[in-house]
Amino acid sequence: MLFDTHVHLNAEQYDTDLEEVVQRAREEKVDHVVVVGFDRPTITRAMELIEEYDFMYASIGWHPVDAIDMTDEDLLWIKELSAHEKVVAIGEMGLDYHWDKSPKDVQKEVFRKQIALAKEVRLPIIIHNRDATEDVVTILKEEGAEAVGGIMHCFTGSVEVARQCMDMNFYLSFGGPVTFKNAKKPKEVVKEIPNDRLLIETDCPFLTPHPFRGKRNEPSYVKYVAEQIAELKGMTYEEVAAVTTENAKRLFHIN
Repeated sequence: MLFDTHVHLNAEQYDTDLEEVVQRAREEKVDHVVVVGFDRPTITRAMELIEEYDFMYASIGWHPVDAIDMTDEDLLWIKELSAHEKVVAIGEMGLDYHWDKSPKDVQKEVFRKQIALAKEVRLPIIIHNRDATEDVVTILKEEGAEAVGGIMHCFTGSVEVARQCMDMNFYLSFGGPVTFKNAKKPKEVVKEIPNDRLLIETDCPFLTPHPFRGKRNEPSYVKYVAEQIAELKGMTYEEVAAVTTENAKRLFHIN
């Protein structure tokens, strides 16, 4: 059993062959995926997919790149949708200083509002962090995010930052980049962190693992992430699959 904790099967890249993508995932024993919605169109599509497919769950929130577009009505809408039994988290949310569409102060405000919402509806959060680690960690601390915990999605930080996040009740999720030859930092973190804080993901259609790097990613490829982690930690593939599935189910309260 494999649990892909971060997919974007609600993206237009799957408009023509979603059924085939789902079939390949099931053949590789991907038994759970969390479809992440991060704006109006992708949240709407995520909610459709969780109704259509038993093995899909949703996380709904607002992406920091588009923070400038979020309204109070959007936040209320996310709150209403979060009552659905298959909505298991709020996000992805966070900070992204790589792109400059949304000013930093707007990103921070939207981030704080979503943490407050997650605490209100008692759901874990999924964190997007790009070039903004110090501010992300500071806001998580200031807003008391440890009350709900969550996932540091596609973690690329240091061992020290990993420990700070785990101290705040967060799991660390690794995707395709951990399979890249030059990815020294993620490999180092995987070796250091305890098994009970480890998750796997694809972030498909992005960040495709070796040996398919450069092509469209899909949930069936999460097995390559699990294989790499098994090698790094001296575990069997089956052990990694079991422990990461157990961790995800615990976090998302899936029986």
